[in-house]
Amino acid sequence: MRGFTLPAWNRDDYQSPQADTYLRQIAATGARWVTFTPTWYQDKLTDSAMHTTEETASDDSLRHIISLAHSAGLKVMLKPHVDLVKGQDRAEIRPDDPDAWFTAYDQVITHYAQLAAANGVEQFSVGTELAGLSGDLDHWRQVIADVRSHFRGTLTYAANYDEYRRIPFWQELDLIGIDAYWPLGEKATTDVGRLREAWQPIAAQLADFSARQQRKILFTEAGYVSQRGAITEPYSWTVSKRNGDAEQAAAYEALLAAFDGKPWWAGVCWWMWDDWPDAGETPKKLAYTPHGKPAEQVVRHWWASH
Repeated sequence: MRGFTLPAWNRDDYQSPQADTYLRQIAATGARWVTFTPTWYQDKLTDSAMHTTEETASDDSLRHIISLAHSAGLKVMLKPHVDLVKGQDRAEIRPDDPDAWFTAYDQVITHYAQLAAANGVEQFSVGTELAGLSGDLDHWRQVIADVRSHFRGTLTYAANYDEYRRIPFWQELDLIGIDAYWPLGEKATTDVGRLREAWQPIAAQLADFSARQQRKILFTEAGYVSQRGAITEPYSWTVSKRNGDAEQAAAYEALLAAFDGKPWWAGVCWWMWDDWPDAGETPKKLAYTPHGKPAEQVVRHWWASH
């Protein structure tokens, strides 16, 4: 998988005039996939249900952008998220009533599985970084079975990098999905060699895990902000206020060099391509997007020329 995520932060982002432009820019990097992230929200970590807000992509907008993506020659992964209205970490969701939560979640996720099937989506994620709930094998087996009853494409789950070993249901899915935000050092660096070395023990562990599970591993997310020190906390939007374009590019280079060609690795979907006008809380020059930065040229070198 050679992909980018194009998240939505508003109801109509995916129907905006920029949508087609972004998708064609993504395709021009050599990418062959794009991921979309309709997001539902909880008010509290202990709530037993989730709801839409004005930040939830509408179904019509999803159908629109899936069609645009296919027209641009891109395959699609649909990866629904659950977030918190006040911005807490979704990994901390621990509902007071797990049965009720999973009943509500099953309805949400099967709705998107039906939408995905009806619109020719190629790949689907049954969940993202729900570490407080992902150990519940029986509930997840039911969720996955219900998704499979509607969607015949490839299924994964996007586990955080510190969560994937504790997932009990990989055998129910087609791919192991990991959001690959491993810290690669304690200090900022643009040394690709050092960053590649930092990946080596992680890659060895992943190779072993893949062999034991008999599933390939997809990096459902990976990315770095354009900030000095990004490699120390890849999961953070706010590492520093100093520009780190060179560090971002080095991190992209190191990841692709460390994993490209490994038979157990199914590829990467970078977080993220670009932000919609007026949507980004982080200025573009400091944000995760590689667009118009040296990291975009790294991607083009690896993907457009291979």
